[in-house]
Amino acid sequence: SPVTSVSSTDIRCNVGGTKGVSGLCPITAGDNVTVEMHAQPGDRSCKNEAIGGNHFGPVIIYMSKVANAQTDAGAGSWFKIDEEGYNPTTKKWGTDSLNANCGKRSFKVPSTLASGDYLLRAEAIALHAASSSGGAQFYMTCFQVTLNGTGKATPAGVTFPGAYKASDPGIMINIYNAITNYVIPGPAVYKG
Repeated sequence: SPVTSVSSTDIRCNVGGTKGVSGLCPITAGDNVTVEMHAQPGDRSCKNEAIGGNHFGPVIIYMSKVANAQTDAGAGSWFKIDEEGYNPTTKKWGTDSLNANCGKRSFKVPSTLASGDYLLRAEAIALHAASSSGGAQFYMTCFQVTLNGTGKATPAGVTFPGAYKASDPGIMINIYNAITNYVIPGPAVYKG
C-alpha cells in the first residue's frame, strides 16, 4: 500500500519496512544493479503494468550505509544514486520506463563507495492525485545489500522523514497541466 505522509517513518522503507529479514544481496561498487518493483505483491507478470492505473511519477534510488542491513530500521542518512522524472519532449515518466521494463530499474552503483552493509531504497512516487497536499502516493521498498569494492566514500545525505515536504514542487503538482520542468524530489544524485 502507498504511504501518503512524508512525515511518517513509513516513508523510509514502507509500512512494516523497518524490520529486516535474514539474508543480504551481494553487490559490487561500480557495477550495474537491477531492482524490481510491482504495486501488487506477488504479481511479477509482464502482462500487467508494474505501477499501473495512471500512477505516473518519478522513480528514485537511494542508499544508506548501515552497520547491519539485516537489523537497521533506516533512520540514518540516505544519498540518492539514481532518478528518472518526467521528459517533457516524450511526455514519459519514470514509472512509464518501469512499466516498459516489466517493473525493473537498472542503475550503476557508484564505484567510490566504501564497502560494507547498505540499505538500498527503491521508490516510485505516484502523482495522479497530487494536486493537493497529501495526494502523492509513495511506493518504496528497501533491499538489504553488502557492497564490495575499494572505495572509501561515505556520502552525506538526507533522512526519512525529513527529505521531502508535502509542498515540494515535485510532490504537490497537477500532472494534468502542461509540465515544462519537473523537479524531482530529494537531493542531487551522488555521482561518485
